[in-house]
This record gives sequence, C-alpha cells and structure tokens, in this order.
Amino acid sequence: MKKFHLAISSNDIAASVNDYTKRLESKPCLVIKGEYALWRTPTLNLSVRFIEHGEPFEVRHLGWEEASASSFSETKDINGISWEHFSAEQQAKEINELWPNAQYKVELGHD
Repeated sequence: MKKFHLAISSNDIAASVNDYTKRLESKPCLVIKGEYALWRTPTLNLSVRFIEHGEPFEVRHLGWEEASASSFSETKDINGISWEHFSAEQQAKEINELWPNAQYKVELGHD
C-alpha cells in the first residue's frame, strides 16, 4: 500500500510538532530537536525540516512511501515539483545518514 509523502520546511520545529500533532491526532515517530520531525500515520508520511533561509512552511517535495520500492527515486512532474518514491527503511537510512545520533528505526506497527 502506498502512503502519501509530504515534506515541508519550517523555521520552528517545536511549534510545527505541536501543530501537526494536534492536526494529525498522532505524535511524531521521530523528532530531532530543532532540525526535523516525522509522522507516519496509516495514510500519510509527513516530514518537517528546519530551514534557516527562505520561506517557512513551503512544500519541499511530495512522494510515495511504499514497502515494495526497490530503491529511492526522485522525478519531477510537469509543474517542476519533485516526487520521491521510497520504502520506510530507505527513509530511515537517509535520516540516519543526515543525523547519525538519531539512530532511527522504523516501527512497522505504524503502517
């Protein structure tokens, strides 16, 4: 089953965590203080990443989380929007490469 992936930017991760936790009625499965937050609900994979420069709350990219994805891929649609396709494990690997201290592991019960 595919989960829709939405990645946005923020200049305040703590405020984003509070807001989206209420909106999604779900706590994030990962928070890297001041840098990143990730929610994995049954239908949505939402990531919020700190951006120092630029507009907060812009869409960074869209995509699909899918267990059967054999590798990470990225394409652009007709409007120039980046779409990623990946598995939860591939996302965890990327998170741990960016933030090694996170030691993030996928909780498959979130699916």
